[in-house]
Amino acid sequence: MLTVLGSLLLVACSSLHQRPPETPATADIADSEALMVAMGQLGAPYRYGGASPERGFDCSGLVYYVLRQSGTEVPRLAGDQYADSVPVGYRDLRPGDLVFFRTEGFAVSHVGIYLGNGQFIHAPSTGSFVTIESLDRPYWREHFVRGGRVSHSS
Repeated sequence: MLTVLGSLLLVACSSLHQRPPETPATADIADSEALMVAMGQLGAPYRYGGASPERGFDCSGLVYYVLRQSGTEVPRLAGDQYADSVPVGYRDLRPGDLVFFRTEGFAVSHVGIYLGNGQFIHAPSTGSFVTIESLDRPYWREHFVRGGRVSHSS
């Protein structure tokens, strides 16, 4: 399964920032499981307040669902996920880390899951679907706040 995920990441856009090549294999087992759960949600519809494949997902609902499925408890809302995570800089992101954005005002309002190679998975907005994007797209680069690492429950 990691081979399939790795292949999908190689097909994705190349990064404008200089960063060493990463693959989900560099993540620990809990991160790898979370990445597989996240990839399984690709194409699920966006739904405000949604946190399940049956209902659809908003951004923090996707993170909440994915991490719970892999045995990690996190808060439900993006701002709380931000506050509950250990800060990680752009250059130190590892697959499985969360990526936080300010898209509205001063508060963190969007979150995704870092896949490696400058890519992240997220539930973007009403009318869209869970998708993979590049952190190097101007919109995401401009709104990026920081990464966040969560500790995994066992």
